Amino acid sequence: METPLTYESAYAELKQIAVEIEDETVSVDTLAEKVKRASELIQFCQSRLRATEQEVNKILKQMEMKKGSGDKD
Repeated sequence: METPLTYESAYAELKQIAVEIEDETVSVDTLAEKVKRASELIQFCQSRLRATEQEVNKILKQMEMKKGSGDKD
């Protein structure tokens, strides 16, 4: 059973791929695979960040609405 991908695990894997490429420990035979996987991980991380930003903005907007409709003297 495969563990679901999380932002943290995707970021860690992406960092590992970057280290391998920078250190030139990736063989030419697997370089394209590593670059493709890195691209997938970047897209996943960007998607998670956008979704989190939208959720936080939604929560902040709800808090502002509650604050605005609350304590009136």
